[in-house]
Amino acid sequence: MSDDFVLETRQLVKEFRGFVAVDHVDLKVRRGHIHALIGPNGAGKTTVFNLLTKFLTPTRGQIHFNGADITYAKPAEIARRGIVRSFQISAVFPHLTALENVRVALQRSLGTSFHFWRSGRSLEVLNARAEALLADVGLSDYRDTVTVEMPYGRKRALEIATTLALEPELMLLDEPTQGMGHEDVDKVAELIKRVSAGRTILMVEHNLSVVSKLADRITVLARGAVLAEGDYATVSQDPKVREAYMGKSDDAAGGH
Repeated sequence: MSDDFVLETRQLVKEFRGFVAVDHVDLKVRRGHIHALIGPNGAGKTTVFNLLTKFLTPTRGQIHFNGADITYAKPAEIARRGIVRSFQISAVFPHLTALENVRVALQRSLGTSFHFWRSGRSLEVLNARAEALLADVGLSDYRDTVTVEMPYGRKRALEIATTLALEPELMLLDEPTQGMGHEDVDKVAELIKRVSAGRTILMVEHNLSVVSKLADRITVLARGAVLAEGDYATVSQDPKVREAYMGKSDDAAGGH
């Protein structure tokens, strides 16, 4: 595997009782790029994510990260190696403040991961770093806001801050703009662009307008297999891609 690629899958297959959900997928994610995984519903995008983060084990094929074979590594090892996933559904603690949420994620650096019974004082050393991460994602004003009271788009920004707290080398973002209005979509897209500096991001995203703005490279899946790959201009003009988004050819050309 070339040093240029942080992640590579080779002939990745996942079968469920004879149904092929992921069909011989070869994926190469270049270091420092934002790489988008797109495709119609049921294309296998989330299954690929689940294979990469070890929530599922491949039926066949290999996954390599920084040249090492991680096909059968456990989820905790994947996270330690620097692959961190942000979930489709907001994965923050609703009754903690924004600052407390980021601090929980930062506890790993103290070797006291998720010890909720530790005194608050022992976590104060993390405040400066937590505040810096909140500033990075534009949430300084929400420092002491209980998460359940934050607007949806701001919760997603907080989730990205907690992901960044784990210092990922590769961030996997699963539908980061799902369920958002235009204004929030634009804010989160801007945020992803900002935090991508010096990092590699692989994202599943249904909003093709966001993909067109952010992605350096796009892999299109259909029925579990790679249908097309390239930059946005290339894949959006591909007749096979337009057909896969049946009745949505405007989408493939750059609409929402």
